[in-house]
Amino acid sequence: MTPSPATTDDAVIRAFAGIPALLDRAPALIARGRLLDCDCLLGPVDHPFHVSIRAGRIVELTPAPRLMRSWRFSYRATPQAWTAYWQAEPKPGWHDLLALTKRGEAALEGDLHPLMTHLQYFKDLLALPRLHAPAIAP
Repeated sequence: MTPSPATTDDAVIRAFAGIPALLDRAPALIARGRLLDCDCLLGPVDHPFHVSIRAGRIVELTPAPRLMRSWRFSYRATPQAWTAYWQAEPKPGWHDLLALTKRGEAALEGDLHPLMTHLQYFKDLLALPRLHAPAIAP
């Protein structure tokens, strides 16, 4: 049985909400981001999160408010893209943040300097649900 889109959306939102706890268990990743301080918008296209990162730690992760808050860059993808990305062994084209963008399943906006300067940090950060949580049903 294929999960409904609403079920997939909820699972992706829950997975994003759990990223700060997963990051707290990854001291090497925190150390990699020690020079990173930025506010960004990350997550599913329709339900992104405002993320404040200070010295590599997520100090705030809140659902994006109706009123716009300031952010340097945004990386948002479809729930289906996140589901495929978080599989234990993602298929080619679904395995990387930039590959999702190239497929048209994700969008990058804003000042990309913090993302590109700390690209491996963001790749590893956003892959944490893949490594630490049960796979979200495709």
